[in-house]
Amino acid sequence: MLLHEHSVRAGNRLFRWRSYLPLFLVPVLIAGLFESGYSKEPRAVGLIWEMFCLAVSFFGFSVRCYTTGHAFRGTSGKNTKRHKADLLNTTGPYSLMRNPLYFGNFFMMLGVALFVRVWWVSVIYGLVFWLYYERIIMAEEAFLEEKYGKDYLEYAKRTPAFIPKLNGWRRPALPFSFRHILKREYSAFFVMIASFTLLKFVGDYALYGKPTLDILWSGLLLSSLGIYLTLRILAKKTRLLRVEGR
Repeated sequence: MLLHEHSVRAGNRLFRWRSYLPLFLVPVLIAGLFESGYSKEPRAVGLIWEMFCLAVSFFGFSVRCYTTGHAFRGTSGKNTKRHKADLLNTTGPYSLMRNPLYFGNFFMMLGVALFVRVWWVSVIYGLVFWLYYERIIMAEEAFLEEKYGKDYLEYAKRTPAFIPKLNGWRRPALPFSFRHILKREYSAFFVMIASFTLLKFVGDYALYGKPTLDILWSGLLLSSLGIYLTLRILAKKTRLLRVEGR
């Protein structure tokens, strides 16, 4: 088997688990917390760093939201069993890069990795993300090339895979839908806040040797949980967040 074919097959296997990459990194993150200089920094400095890391993750989350807000039905999906693309999306964020959702994912998880304050944790994260998503992207592109042929090859030729090409911007074909974001992204928002809160809890435990309650992060976690439960009920039990054609 050619190396490219092997990578595509691996990508097809990894595709359904692409949302669970943060779980694979949990042991690395926790190990890093016990090695970090967490205990040596003034509290104000620590808070500034935590907010910076949260801002990095929110940047990635914003990219996801913007991409989802302009997405067609059958694109930018969360399906886990097979690739799916009802049409080839080449406008909006997809005119800047071919994988804007994965670009957003990278920064969402980068903020979490930086939170640990250990350089090798971020390096390991970057390598794992690249190896993991490179294969998924190769598998998706093989599927899209087979389905759309020359149209996809021409799109791929003018649009980079991951680094945005700002002069390639094309106006989104669909208007922005905030309701569509509420329906699709509430889980990602909760997981992001929960990840930071877990690391804060473990870091404080490593520092003080006992469980401690951080008011700020506990409040953020409870708020995000309330948002998650509310939006999940609305998405599953009502039609309030449904948007025609999305």
